[in-house]
Formats: sequence, C-alpha cells, structure tokens
Amino acid sequence: MTTDSHDWFNTAVQALADPQGQRVWSIIVSFLGDMAQGEGAGISSAALTRVITPLGIKPEAIRVALHRLRKDGWTDSERRGRGSVHFLTPHGRAQSAEVTPRIYMRRTSAPQDWHMMIAGTPEGLELLDALADSHRTTMIRVNRQTLLAPGEAAAATPDLLVLNAEIATVPAWLKEELFPAALRKSCAALDAALLPLGAAPPLDPLRRACLRTLIVHRWRRIVLRHPNLSASFQPADWRGEACRAKVFALLDAMPLPSLLELEQAEALPLPEEAADLQA
Repeated sequence: MTTDSHDWFNTAVQALADPQGQRVWSIIVSFLGDMAQGEGAGISSAALTRVITPLGIKPEAIRVALHRLRKDGWTDSERRGRGSVHFLTPHGRAQSAEVTPRIYMRRTSAPQDWHMMIAGTPEGLELLDALADSHRTTMIRVNRQTLLAPGEAAAATPDLLVLNAEIATVPAWLKEELFPAALRKSCAALDAALLPLGAAPPLDPLRRACLRTLIVHRWRRIVLRHPNLSASFQPADWRGEACRAKVFALLDAMPLPSLLELEQAEALPLPEEAADLQA
C-alpha cells in the first residue's frame, strides 16, 4: 500500500463518521452481519478492537457494547487461549439474515401488485399492528386503520376488509410519511460524504474491514428505515438510489477480508483524538 492509500483511508473514515454519533453495539452488529454471519464464524476481542478502534471508538466502549449484546441475546463468547472469541447467537444470525437482502439489494425491486387491508374493529386493529410490525420493510401503514401490502390478497382475512389495489397516484403526504425529513437528510448526508471519495485504492484487509463496517453501518441505518418502494412513492429530493450506487461501488472495490486475515493483521495507528461514542 502507498502513502496515498493511507491518506485516502483516513479521509474516508473522517468523511463517513456519522455527525449524529453511533451506538457502538450497533456498529459491532454491522461488522458481524457483514463479515461473520455464518454459523461458527467468530472474531477475537483483539481482532475486533483492531477493526473498530480506527473508527474513533475506545476499547472500553467495545467491552461495554459486547456486554450489552450478550445480555440482549445477540452475541455470545467463549474463551480460546488467552482471549475471547465473539460470535452471533442463533437469534443474532436470524435477525441479521432477515435484513441482509435489503441491505445488499443493488436496485429497488418494488412489487407492481398490491392489496389493501382495512380494520374496523379492535380485533382488526390488533391484527394490523401485528402485520405492520412483522413486515416493516414491505408493508405500508397508510393510517391507523389501513395497511397496504405487496402482491394480490391470498385469502380472506377475518376482521379485515381486503381489497386488491392498483396504485394510480401517491400523494405528497404519504411520501412524507414513508420518507420523513430526518431520513431524507441522513441519506443526503451519506450521499454527499461518499461523492468526493471517488474510487477506492487497493487497501489491506484491516482497512477494508474498517471501511466496510462504516459504510454498511451508515447504509443499514438508512435502508432499513423505509419499505422497498419504487420511484413513484419517493419524494423528489430522495437521494436513495444515487447513494446506493456509491455504496456498492465502494463495497465492490473492497472485497470481504477473511476473519483469519483480521486475526493476523497488525493494529493501525490510531487517530490522535478518538471520538467518544456511546456504548
């Protein structure tokens, strides 16, 4: 690697640092979901620290975050030699696998057919609540009593009025509900941060892991906060598709390192002033 590659890496880390700050436990989930999602895949405390600390996160914050993830059932750990190895639990793997297709989807593939479910009773409202909660990335909560779902209605649903629907127009108020101002601002900020970086130079495995974690984390926080919808549902100032193209251009230039490479890597020089992130 050249000095120019080091400079590009440092510039990219600074540009992609979220101005709103990040939860360390969430960054660890992004790393594990990207590079250690398979059953039995794990990373030592030392190697995880080498990946995460260049992002401005202190080792003590990593330890606190790992404790929280174990407590919440997302990760587990076991002693190996003088250290510990951390890995996703079956629950953590299942949660990661559920959202992986959305995170790594390279283009919007929204359905053309829809059906609408309308509740008129307390029992129907409870059913809508359950459906909306379990299908957050595919179903649209139009209002308290109405849910828009992809595909044709498969069968009659008790307590709900179910109609096959054709989307003729999408009003501005619904676009605003689906893509609120805070989400649009976050997406525009990531798009603007990615724009000046250009093509990634060749990077060593550890720097690739650092940047992949940061990029996937920022993108995950955007793409999982709205349903997978075509352009007709998107506000005019939504930068999602432009941002998606930049995200995958960089990820393609930084192939996944192996966990063994990360275990064998030497620690990178740390920034002079590490940012204090909440665990």
